[in-house]
Amino acid sequence: MLFPSVERLQARDAEYTYGRRGTPTLRALETAISELEHGDATVLTPSGLSAIACAFLAFAKAGDHILVSDSVYQPTRKLCDNLLKRMGVTTSFYDPRIGAEIESLFTAKTRLVYCESPGSQTFEMQDIPAIAERAHQRGIMVVADNTWATPLYCNPLELGADAVIHAGTKYFCGHADANLGSITVRKAYANDLRMSHGDMGICAGPEDTFLCLRGLRSLSVRLEQHRRNAIEMAEWIAARAEVVRVLHPAFASHEGHDLWKRDFSGSTGLFSVILRAHPAKAIGAMLDSLELFGMGYSWGGYESLVIPFDPSGYRSATKWEAEGPALRFHIGLEDTADLKADLERGFEALGRGH
Repeated sequence: MLFPSVERLQARDAEYTYGRRGTPTLRALETAISELEHGDATVLTPSGLSAIACAFLAFAKAGDHILVSDSVYQPTRKLCDNLLKRMGVTTSFYDPRIGAEIESLFTAKTRLVYCESPGSQTFEMQDIPAIAERAHQRGIMVVADNTWATPLYCNPLELGADAVIHAGTKYFCGHADANLGSITVRKAYANDLRMSHGDMGICAGPEDTFLCLRGLRSLSVRLEQHRRNAIEMAEWIAARAEVVRVLHPAFASHEGHDLWKRDFSGSTGLFSVILRAHPAKAIGAMLDSLELFGMGYSWGGYESLVIPFDPSGYRSATKWEAEGPALRFHIGLEDTADLKADLERGFEALGRGH
């Protein structure tokens, strides 16, 4: 950024003073996300995980205690157990279904509660209004990851959260070709967020930002198709003899369905499935036989994905118990008849793999 005179340079009164501190392209996306989330300020980061890290470092300090949902995105857990621990921040993980009872975990040093609703593998729903009410009574802030629903289907700030995290890499960008994160806050937290964000030198790449702006233009139509495809596929999968149950918040059988129905206006493409007991070899044969379903972690793009998962080794506040192996599906924008045919081949391979 160039200044027209020494006077203007020393006054630093230009809207844009340094590329890392913001550009018209970055500001356009920040403004759009703030409007969508009904927030007062947004900053961008190079990834969803960097957004989570920036939020923790902006709002927690050495000696503080934070509470994090046990169903959280696993890299968040690693961030808490490694970086935050080294920085003197103590983390306690809590049952995501705790609701108002979370106040029993508060200490004099508790600064922040971190929510992810639904959990991105096991899909527990959280009662954010109840958590926020109890937290605010003690001056504790609430941060919520809203990547699964996007602000089109849920607004955590309106439910009581103080900050909202997005892995914009996923549905915001939508085309599996960019990395981006965002943090949106209420006005009371804007200065602390901007200061920490600037002091750490965090900035999103210009091309990723442009691609995310492009993606927002089609967000509503993409999400509707993801929703329709996912509901159809989840119902089809649930009817299979090889399947015990489907973990999908929009299903009436889901434990947190009432919370989803109260707080969300739609669902997206991500859900999980519990299979009947099968050996690992059979699961491998099933997944290796798939052609349309790729195996990959970063969901939210146009393509369908599947991964096996087992959270039993990294839960600490709750115990993961399932009737059989678990698979997480992201249903993309492909024709559902083609996706069913692909999974039909997969289930046949599963049966042969015994």
